[in-house]
Amino acid sequence: MKNLPLNPEIFVQNRQRFVKQMQKNSIAIFVSNDEMPTNGDQLYRFKQNSDLYWLSGITQEDSMVILFPDNTDPKYREVLVLVRPNEMKEKWDGKRLRVNEAQALSGIKTIVWLDSIDALLQPWIHLADNIYLDSNENDRKASLIRTREYRFIDETKARYPLHNYIRAAKMLKELRGIKTKLEVEVMQTACDITDKTFRRLLGFIKPGVMEYEIEAEIMHSFLSQRATGEAYGSIIASGDRARILHYVSNNEECKEGELILMDFGAEYGGYCADLTRTVPVSGKFTRRQKTVYNACLNLFNYAKTILRPGISVVDYTDKMGDAATQEFLRIGLIRKSDVKNEDPENRAYRKYLYHGISHHLGVDVHDLGTRTEPVKPGMLFTIEPGIYIEEEQMGIRIENNFWITKTGYVDLMKNIPITVEEIEALMKK
Repeated sequence: MKNLPLNPEIFVQNRQRFVKQMQKNSIAIFVSNDEMPTNGDQLYRFKQNSDLYWLSGITQEDSMVILFPDNTDPKYREVLVLVRPNEMKEKWDGKRLRVNEAQALSGIKTIVWLDSIDALLQPWIHLADNIYLDSNENDRKASLIRTREYRFIDETKARYPLHNYIRAAKMLKELRGIKTKLEVEVMQTACDITDKTFRRLLGFIKPGVMEYEIEAEIMHSFLSQRATGEAYGSIIASGDRARILHYVSNNEECKEGELILMDFGAEYGGYCADLTRTVPVSGKFTRRQKTVYNACLNLFNYAKTILRPGISVVDYTDKMGDAATQEFLRIGLIRKSDVKNEDPENRAYRKYLYHGISHHLGVDVHDLGTRTEPVKPGMLFTIEPGIYIEEEQMGIRIENNFWITKTGYVDLMKNIPITVEEIEALMKK
């Protein structure tokens, strides 16, 4: 753990929110992610199951969280399961959590070692009527690998076939979509680290620099500020490569006259930031680049005025499409005839803006949260319009992170330079 210890009240509150929605006489069991092999005897860097982390703040492998609020023994109503520290293993792989350390991180008082949990878990399950089990219900899920949580579902159902099983993920999608004040404080730290990193880059970028050198500056800045690292693979796309939404090769030269699109964010304490800025490699926008950039900024500023409690994602997208249509007409990307003859399912503006404008952000960079129900206070979104022009070999995107309140929003990246004038002035310095 590179970050300073977080306030354990974050995870105490998260568990309380989950338990409040559990049915009476129910037990909920969460398991950690697998350690995944690469090649030979190597493993990928371990990444904790996001739901287990959200409930406990524990990043160690082979962990479990068990919640049984109606347990007849109050001591076992909230349990954290950890692998027992082993002197030989620690010589090879490093220190494992002790009881007092785990209690301080999670706020859970009862710690049970993994090698003794089976004897305790069986009678608890026999007492319960319902079992909540977790699964990956992120709408963007792409992998078909049968991970530990799915294997645990199979094993539990085979062992206890007559219990009533409930999807924990359905509850967590709603709960994790609403950020508490304490969670937002951690995300603000991630955004502040990202802010300092962006300012550092403005003094580093110049014609001839390589995209991977910029990526290296990002990693150096993140780690020197106690971030865990990148929240996701940084996109450093100069020139025409900026039209590739998830460009991560980052291996080309940044040339004079080009724009460079940089989409990156720090992870701090398990929570993500997500910033995009597009800047001129030579330090000054051309007239055309400035025109297109300001059109994108206009869309960004308009999105801030309509992303409010009560609006649906569908209506929000439609309104942004209308605004994009007007901007693209103004700067000459589309014609009135294009709009008149457009396919309602593939509107004319989509040629130059072919992705969504916002997504949930939190423990995951594409975090859990409803995409069908109206926006609610407490949700935290990105706003990230883009304009991608194949004919001009140009891609521009602007992105900040917004916590939605009852009356408006809090822009966690409000201090990060965003206008043409701000960017040019800092690059000139």
